[in-house]
Amino acid sequence: MLPDDDNDDNGDTGDRDALVRKAQRAVVAAAVGDEQDALAALGPDGGPGESSEIRELMSLLFGACSAMVASLGDGGSRPVRVQVLDESGEEVSIDQADPPMRTAVRTLLAEVHGNTDAAADQVEIALANAAPEEVDSLVLAALHWTVRLATECLDRQLPVPGWVESAFGD
Repeated sequence: MLPDDDNDDNGDTGDRDALVRKAQRAVVAAAVGDEQDALAALGPDGGPGESSEIRELMSLLFGACSAMVASLGDGGSRPVRVQVLDESGEEVSIDQADPPMRTAVRTLLAEVHGNTDAAADQVEIALANAAPEEVDSLVLAALHWTVRLATECLDRQLPVPGWVESAFGD
């Protein structure tokens, strides 16, 4: 779980700031289409860091995506459609998607519906059971959605989480 933004009584704020900076670097790399740099931005060994940090990162990314989906849907008054595409670009049901994409969609939907515990559970299951390349796919899905949603929100002059908007300003 991420510390609150206004929690200054210990090192949590510094930890959150470091996590946000990593996420911003990864979002910028994903925005220019460099998936390797996006993953490298998240960990010292060229891939995402330790599991607890990845859980926090996924919470940060999916929380931002959820906020932007809410903005696009007028705070829930208009539905926002989530499409799942296969390798050929054809729409498929969530259950027909590959495991990392299923996890990503279920995590996003849980966040959008305000169920952060279920979102965290989806990420936890993936981290416990997925191969490293599947974890990478989950992280990349969250990064790509963050970029796409932010671009759409910014184009429509809708609110975007500050840390995401800052990444686009660099």
